[in-house]
Amino acid sequence: MAKRLFIVSSGAGGTSYITPEAKKALEECEVVVSYSKYARELKELIEGKELFTSGMTHEIERCNQAIEYAKQGKTTCIVSNGDANVYGMATLIVEIMDEKDLWDEVELISLPGVTSFLAAASKAGAPVSQDFSIISLSDRLTDINLIDKRVKVALDCDFVLGIYNPKSKKRIKPYQNFLKALEDGYQNRIAIIASNVGRVEKEQITITTAQDLIDQDIEHPAVSMSTLIIICNSNSKLTKNKKVLTPRGYLNKYELDGELK
Repeated sequence: MAKRLFIVSSGAGGTSYITPEAKKALEECEVVVSYSKYARELKELIEGKELFTSGMTHEIERCNQAIEYAKQGKTTCIVSNGDANVYGMATLIVEIMDEKDLWDEVELISLPGVTSFLAAASKAGAPVSQDFSIISLSDRLTDINLIDKRVKVALDCDFVLGIYNPKSKKRIKPYQNFLKALEDGYQNRIAIIASNVGRVEKEQITITTAQDLIDQDIEHPAVSMSTLIIICNSNSKLTKNKKVLTPRGYLNKYELDGELK
């Protein structure tokens, strides 16, 4: 019996951004392993499946359980929100598979997804048309000094900057350091605050400025663990209908009819 383990990227929150490929894997699998919240969101797609869920910080348990189901010969899906390679489950599954040398025993298939960074960008206009950087402010697994360094370098290099996991109730220091970095000449940058992307009833996209984030400090009502922040680059601007545009540079080189200038 084939021993297959799918890492299923479910896309940004809810089911709006899940790909046909991911849906097919969920339909064909026998067992679904998931963080409890994501399993609830996928309820209609995984009904009737054997289900294993657990809460936050139990990622290793879920990965080991998914691998075990696959070793038993059950086609298994482990769910990862957004894209599994963007702060998701892919890295841990691959690491465990490699540590246990299971490559000849289990076929691992990783399916990509639409991240909240890309989903939020599409809702806000065209803010990510030049080079960008994505940084998580969670210091649970990454040293805070390295996070601070990466934020500073990304801003100095004029990347469009996506910020994941900005702050939680107890974890605010990395976010405070991020705001301090914005004070060093980046106050006028356009900022996009996207909360609960893909969760239709809760989704909120706010286009503002870095100065607004700085002014409200850690008390900004729209910033939480369910929030993605995009800090645009020095070329970004608002369109006539108040969407965000980061020009790619076409109109610097071509006329509107496509002829070279």
